[in-house]
Parts: sequence; C-alpha cells; structure tokens
Amino acid sequence: MSRPLEILAPAGNREMLGAAVFSGADAVYLGLTGFNARRTAGNFTPEELREAVAFCHARGVRVHVTLNTLVYARELDGLADAVRAVAQAGADAVISDDLATAQLVKQIAPTLHLHGSTQMSVHTPAGAQELASLGYDRVILARELSLEEIRAVCAASPIECEVFIHGALCMSVSGQCMMSAFLGGRSGNRGACAGPCRLPFDASAGLAPGKPGQACHLSLKDMDHIPHLRELMDAGVASVKIEGRLRTPEYAAASVAACRAVRAGQPYDEALVRDIFSRSGFTDGYLTGRNDGKMFGVRTEADAAATRAATPKARELFRRELQRIPVRFTATCETEGVKLSVTDEDGHKAVVYSEEVPQPAQKDQTPAIQRALGKTGGTPFVCEAVDLQGTPGFLPGSVWNELRREALETLLEKRSVVVPHGVQPYLAPHFASHPVGAVPTLAARFATVAQCPANFVDRLQWLIFPLSEADKIPAHWRSKTLLELPRVMFGKLEAQATARLQSLQGAGFAGAVANNVAHLRIAQNWPLYGGLGLNITNPLSAARYTELGLRGLLLHPETALNAMQAIAPLYKEAPIPTAALCYGHIPLMLTRACPLRNVRSCAQCSGGGTLRDRKGRDFTVTCSAPGGAWIRTVWNPVPLYMGDRMTELPVDVAVAAFTTESPARTAQILDALTAGQPFDSEFTRGLYYTNN
Repeated sequence: MSRPLEILAPAGNREMLGAAVFSGADAVYLGLTGFNARRTAGNFTPEELREAVAFCHARGVRVHVTLNTLVYARELDGLADAVRAVAQAGADAVISDDLATAQLVKQIAPTLHLHGSTQMSVHTPAGAQELASLGYDRVILARELSLEEIRAVCAASPIECEVFIHGALCMSVSGQCMMSAFLGGRSGNRGACAGPCRLPFDASAGLAPGKPGQACHLSLKDMDHIPHLRELMDAGVASVKIEGRLRTPEYAAASVAACRAVRAGQPYDEALVRDIFSRSGFTDGYLTGRNDGKMFGVRTEADAAATRAATPKARELFRRELQRIPVRFTATCETEGVKLSVTDEDGHKAVVYSEEVPQPAQKDQTPAIQRALGKTGGTPFVCEAVDLQGTPGFLPGSVWNELRREALETLLEKRSVVVPHGVQPYLAPHFASHPVGAVPTLAARFATVAQCPANFVDRLQWLIFPLSEADKIPAHWRSKTLLELPRVMFGKLEAQATARLQSLQGAGFAGAVANNVAHLRIAQNWPLYGGLGLNITNPLSAARYTELGLRGLLLHPETALNAMQAIAPLYKEAPIPTAALCYGHIPLMLTRACPLRNVRSCAQCSGGGTLRDRKGRDFTVTCSAPGGAWIRTVWNPVPLYMGDRMTELPVDVAVAAFTTESPARTAQILDALTAGQPFDSEFTRGLYYTNN
C-alpha cells in the first residue's frame, strides 16, 4: 500500500529543523557540511546529523541528506567518508547528482535510499526510467515542468517522483547553470551560488552602449504550487518539496502548514504564505503553461516589511509541536499500585509504575483517568485509547499526570534510538593520470551546417552538429559527425528525438552526444559520447559512464586542468578518450522561461536578443523551439580560448564550440587554433587555472 503524499521541508539549520518538524513535515532534507548544494546554509556535522535523525525519527519524520554537488578527484575520499557518516547516522536517503556519489552509496551503504537530485536535470519519462535502472529509488524532477508533463513522467516512472511545490525558482534549469561560476568564481553546481540572476540583467531596448543595465530580467518570482497540491497528488507525485534551506524557520513552518491543510482538503492562510516571503507575489507559470513576463519579480522593501509583520504569527505554528503519533495506554490497577504501559504503532513500548498506593474510590475513576492520560499536548503523541485492567482505586490527578509524562518520555527515548545502516568495506580504486604535454586532436561543434568551413572538415577529428541539422549534413561528412542531443527535451521533444534517432540509424553518422541521462536510454543503439550536460568532473563518474557505454567524455568546463588530469578512464583496459573545450562562448544558463518576455512578446521577437548587466556588458540570448518546446540560452560574452596553450590541456580531444559566430569568423578561429596562435580579441581562460 502506498503511503500518503509526503510533505518535504527544508532544514538549513537546527532551528529550522525544529520548526519544520513541529509544524508537521513528513520529511526534511538537510545538508552535511561540505558536499551539498547550499554550502552557505547552517548544515550539519556528522554528530549533529545523528542528533537530527534521532529527533526526527522519534517523531516519525524521515531525513534526506543532500550530497548533491559536483565532486573533483581529490574529494572522493572525503565523499566516501560523508556517505559513511550519513549511513551511521541512520538517515533515510541520500540526494545525489553525481554518479560518483551514487556509486559510493550503493557500495558503502546499499540500504540507504538514493534520490536523483534536480541537479541531474531529469524531466522526461526516459530520464526517470534510466535513473531507476541505475538503482535510484526516487527522481526529483526539474522545476520547469507543466502538470501534464509531470503526469506523463509519473505514469512512466518505475520509481517515486518528487516535485518542488513552493520556493525560489532558479532562472536556469538546475544543473545547467554556470553563470555564478564564470562571472564570480562561485559555482552553483558546487553549492556556492552567488545568485547573479537576482542582479540587473536588462532586456530593455535602446540602451546606450556601455550604459549599465538596471532591470532584473533574470529574476523569477518564487513558485507557489500549493494551490495545485491535490492536482499533483492525482498526477502520481509521491513527494512535494518546499525549497528554502537558506530561509527562516517561520518560512518553513508557514509553508508546511499550508501544504498540510491543502492535502487534507482544508483552507489555509494564503496571506501568511505570501507575506512570510515572496518576490512581489508568486508564479505558477511553469505548472500551468503560462510562460510570460508575469513570472518575473524582485524582492521589494514592501515584501520585507510584510515578512517582518508576519513573522510572529508564523512563529506560533511551531510554538508547540504537532501531535501526530497515535499511542495506546494500558493501566493495570492493583491494590499495591498501578502499572502504566504505553505503546505506539511501531511496536515500541514503555512501562512505568506508581509509587503511591491507590486509595479506595468512592466513585468510578475511569473518566478521570482517561482525561489525565489523554492530556498529551506538548509531545508528538496523541492518545488513541486508554485500556483499564482491574478496578482502579483513587490516585490524585497529579500522580496520573506524572505517570503519563514519565511513560511518554521513556517512549520518546526509545523511538529516538538511532539505527545505523550497515556499512560495507570500500577500497577506493586507483585511477591513472592523463599525460600532459601533447597537443590534443581538434574537434568542433557547429550550430549549423552553414557555419562549418568545408576546407576544415578533413582537419578535424570530429564534427558535432545538433540533431536538428542531421538532414543537411553532407553524406561524405557523416563518418566523422556526432549528432548532439538537446540538453533538455520538454513536452513532445523526447518522443520526437527518439523517433528521429531511429530514422537516422544506418544513415552513416559516427554517433551521438548524450547530454542527459535520458539519452542513455533513447540512444542506446547508437555509439554514444558524453557531452556538456552530463557534468563529468571526476574519475569515478567518468568510469561509471564508460561502464554505461560511453566511448568518449567531454569534461565539464568548471573542471580545472589539475582535476582534468586525474580523469583518464579505461574500459576493458582500453583508454576512453576525454575532451575539453578549447574555444567557445560558455552557455551560462539554459532556461525555459524567457527573460526577453519582460519587454516584448514572442510575436515581436526575432528569436533572440541581449541582456545588459550592471557593468554595461551585453550577454547574448538565443532562442529555439525544437519540437515546439522553447529553450533559451544565455551566453558568456567573452569566449574561452586555449589555442596558444593546447599542450596544457590534459585531454585527448580539444573541442571548439561555435554558436553565433559567422562562417568567416569560425574559419579565422579554427586557423588560430590549428596554428597555436594567441587570440585576437578579449578572451578568458575560464576556470582552467583555478585549483580543484
């Protein structure tokens, strides 16, 4: 029998944990210090985690621990220790986005449940099915899905589906954002996002050259799907998650209370939910399919004032804890004393004895005893029944009250006993280092066939084109052409991409580039190579992807050269080639919401535009609609370039990624790369020379 819809609340620190539990959350998610996507939250040490698990389990609340950041080679031993700590604390599940973490969980603590983080960008039926095949117990879906898309994934998924119900919306699809890393050196994929999307990025027309932008056209309002909670239940969702580990205990309590009310079919305090935190209101644009300028908003002083006014009211929601655990009292009354036992539904039992001898009673004591034992307020327990054995004599109400308190305290202690998961011995594998000093072979990714200079085709090891360009690719290019699958496939695009791949089998292409775990399934009959969207940063995840059939791996652009060197995968003792970008405008964001909708409609748009930041720099925004699913990309205006330092790239293949460049400019850059020349204009080395 399936359990009721889970209400999953944030616990960024001990106080928020208490507020979430006391207000009625069914489960909490929290971070272990170091490896989680909110490193600036309070987070928990291993000992604090054990205490948190004891506190939660005593009250029937599950604990999910976030280990959902990208990991580098030097951190793998620490990650293994973190998995051991989670298991020894007796937590219920690990939330993971790196296949290295998933593998460590399965090998070290196989009874821990494994949840696929929203950072994995899973948003389709095939993605959920692939996670199931990889041993995950739950998938946390991308925030950008409509109700019908959620329903389709739930119907096809062999594992539980979790969705966000309330809280902040990242502008980018989670796991596909590099803006904070490349603009500020703080990686959102590593739990250190600086929130640059809340800063001015102005889509207004007619801005004078160099004039700073002022409008915050990347800032989305918070999502609020609480009014739709019962629709999500009907769609098959197993858990609804409240975002917000960096917020207040009052925020957690107000959100939990609202979700509980809607789940029970009761009204809730909508004003309190809005006032405790919003950015000029909320949006349900993704869920309802209304992707327009009304999705955007900023936090105002009026919003902050409303929060200050609402905080005392919200605090009342967790002043006393919710009574939720049914218990049954049995009082055995004998002439020499009373034995009081209390049991819960999980089989725990506590027994206490009175020190006072009952006196002969002048009237029936049953009603008074039932009243005394029913007073369980201030505890997580609710009295379900009182059984009396024997004829009760008279004892003062204070004695019965003390017996009840002692019995419930003992029962709570028994429920608080942590039950660790078994921990298996784990010997970290030895990984070879990639040699440095040779010039990698050159490959190039082109946005269109027209962008590719024909005279360079024979000089490139691989040509990479979007799947949508397949029909235009000349037959004599195809033996070295990889078809790039889209990083996101909303709506009907997954089914269309699957059908397209099937129709192109035997058309002479060398393979396909996987950018999402779903691609491992829909392109399983193709030679597959790992692309940017897989976020590969360490040798353990690289080894896992090669086991899954990938024949080459593009390393994530946030990976420094020293960390790249640690990735040299083998499969059946044969080396698997690794690749890194040597040129390209980095895709800082991949978005479903359109920032340009702040200033114009789709009918008024030519398919892209620019955003002006607070420093007066323009960021190109491109827009495409594969399969009718509109996707936008925000590009770094300064390209990455390594043409004059190719020998410092510890990879087999250097990839030049072309996006909006003209064919003539593309040829110039390829000339510079093949000649090892310096770049002819502003460029960046990205994060390659940081230390990770």
